[in-house]
Amino acid sequence: MDPSTIRNFCIIAHIDHGKSTLADRFLEMAGNVTERESSEQMLDDMDLEKERGITIKAKAVTLNYRLDGTDYTLNLIDTPGHVDFSYEVSRSLASCEGTLLLVDASQGIQAQTVANMYLAMEADLEIIPVLNKVDMVAARPEEVAEEIHSTFGMKPEEIYHASAKSGLGVEGLFRAVIEKVPAPSGDPSAPLRAMVFDSVYDEFRGVTAYVRVVDGCIEVGRKVRFMGMGKDHDVLEIGVFGPEKQPRKRLGVGEVGYLICGIKEMTDVKVGDTVTQAKHPATKALPGFKEPQCMVYCGLYPTNNADFPLLRKALDKLQLNDASFTFQAETSDALGFGFRCGFLGLLHMEIVQERLERESSVNVIQTAPNVTYKVVTTDGEDLRVERPAALPEPNLIAEFKEPIVAVAQIIPAESVGPIMQLNTDRRGKYVKTEYLSAQRVILHYELPLSEIIYDYYDQFKSATRGFGTMDYEIIDYRAANLVKMDILVNSVRVDALSTIVHRNTADNIGRKLIIKLKREIPRHLFKIPIQAAIGGRIVARETIAALRKNVTAKCYGGDITRKRKLLEKQKAGKKRMKSVGNVQIPQKAFMSVLSTRADK
Repeated sequence: MDPSTIRNFCIIAHIDHGKSTLADRFLEMAGNVTERESSEQMLDDMDLEKERGITIKAKAVTLNYRLDGTDYTLNLIDTPGHVDFSYEVSRSLASCEGTLLLVDASQGIQAQTVANMYLAMEADLEIIPVLNKVDMVAARPEEVAEEIHSTFGMKPEEIYHASAKSGLGVEGLFRAVIEKVPAPSGDPSAPLRAMVFDSVYDEFRGVTAYVRVVDGCIEVGRKVRFMGMGKDHDVLEIGVFGPEKQPRKRLGVGEVGYLICGIKEMTDVKVGDTVTQAKHPATKALPGFKEPQCMVYCGLYPTNNADFPLLRKALDKLQLNDASFTFQAETSDALGFGFRCGFLGLLHMEIVQERLERESSVNVIQTAPNVTYKVVTTDGEDLRVERPAALPEPNLIAEFKEPIVAVAQIIPAESVGPIMQLNTDRRGKYVKTEYLSAQRVILHYELPLSEIIYDYYDQFKSATRGFGTMDYEIIDYRAANLVKMDILVNSVRVDALSTIVHRNTADNIGRKLIIKLKREIPRHLFKIPIQAAIGGRIVARETIAALRKNVTAKCYGGDITRKRKLLEKQKAGKKRMKSVGNVQIPQKAFMSVLSTRADK
């Protein structure tokens, strides 16, 4: 195929600004699906995506479009909008030469619009601004066009107007992509170099790698090498997405499609790897992708210890399809064998856990999430702490650092006061204020990540009556007065319930946590003391009363010493049971750590 007739582009926007709907219209107008086959969110094929109405995974599709007598091949990648899936967006941008920047004509520029725009500028893509939903009653295209002009410097006459739902203006977007997005550059005669930008696992066919060909071509029957892993495989099938798989004999420069080599080991394929020919390999691999930095960690443990191998296999399969998710094996005194898992955010963590339960049928216990800290020991050693249990003793810590994020919040002007108060309560540092218009403001703050990963977003939405949006990025690690708070149940430290808190709020959090644990842990046949401790100091304590059995019920009168003997015997039995008995801690008790932080 002639590379000059290929256009690779993606759609970027804030959540619910119409990316998936516009992709649906592209599919219909290019003839990929008939009107009878058409449905909403055709590229969002996961049940979770349809249920939540959000895009979680980036999807690719090849469109064939005829313009002015020439047939063009357009490779479209639909991207997520939520901040937790920004790694999916960055991978999509690396596979394209241009992008459609979609802005809702009624809501205007939102936080993730700005973040995705900067990602596209860093990738040096051709950016085509589009005002979507212009046919809505609440649309204000002139005002929003002026916002785009003042924020990004694009002239109002350069902005395309469209309605993805009705199809208004979509034909013009086809022409804009063909005329403005540059054709892919690459050498068809050079050794093969193809970038793996995603992959999925199938029980019958093994790993399917999604690739974008940069140089050379891939052909069925040839042997290829994954340069990062150094292993050779035979090409069994290649093809494009339409959106269903459509097999082809070869893929050339600039084309986007899939590659099946019958790879059974999930670890043999890595996102960002370069595929080349085994006989005449390329001398230099493609740059690949920047490794994602997981910022939220939690423990995942099987409820039944015998399911540990099943959980490992399920996590391997999930990581193949989600490169921003990481895990490593660990053990807990309270929960046994499990995994320490890293996520980009709380929504990412929630989606991964739900996918695990749906796709693998393994019941898991999830510990409360925490962020990554850095510690400088008295010996001058720098440590990265991903869980409270890995923290050194307090006397060995010279400096305790927490991650700080730069937060950009786009809010109504009347919500400035409540949001500034919320940020101050969360130890935020004010940076600056920008005005998009007389009614909309961008607040810039620096906040500890630990203060926003729990319930901050809910309070933020309440304070802005649902009209506020926010985006954040990690900028630094800074010293803070932090302490590790341990939870002791029946005088035994439960490492899975340990948490890192700021010293000024530690006592208050400890008391609330203990009260919640008392409600969640069921009563046993012996008294259970629950304590919150910082070092050797107990900051809060509650006692769960023992279940009572009336051992004197059969005594009807008679000598009182008989009753006393029975009560003393019961007391001794309870004391012996307390020393050897195990306290069963339910999943809700572990999650009460999270809800207690939310009550703060």
